[in-house]
Amino acid sequence: MDDVTAAIPPQQVKQVIVIRRDLKMRRGKEIAQGAHASSAWISRLVAVGLDPSTRTATVELDPVAFAWLTTSFRKITLQAHSEDQIVALHEAALERGLKSHLITDSGRTEFGGVPTITALAIGPDLAELIDEVTGGLTIY
Repeated sequence: MDDVTAAIPPQQVKQVIVIRRDLKMRRGKEIAQGAHASSAWISRLVAVGLDPSTRTATVELDPVAFAWLTTSFRKITLQAHSEDQIVALHEAALERGLKSHLITDSGRTEFGGVPTITALAIGPDLAELIDEVTGGLTIY
């Protein structure tokens, strides 16, 4: 463990996944949407750093994301009860400079073909910063 990772205790970093419960999604659909949200931030970093000719990528991680990936990988799943609520959480996270990824499902398997916001991931980041946005939500 390097000095940067050692300076950030694993219990101080997390990612929060928020699932919309008002949509009454099938359990498997909720899990898939949460997985999309959770991996969105690293997927985007890899895509930006991708060299198509070698199919390799170089990514630069901030110290908190590095600590999260190499130590705790802690995730907390919470509930949202409307599109307005989940969008407001996303905007509040972005205003605070947090990583935040809102997931819009294409609607091919549920939602009658209508693209629908289903999930959100905030972080990884310091737990205390994420809690400023999500602290009032209920555990899933």
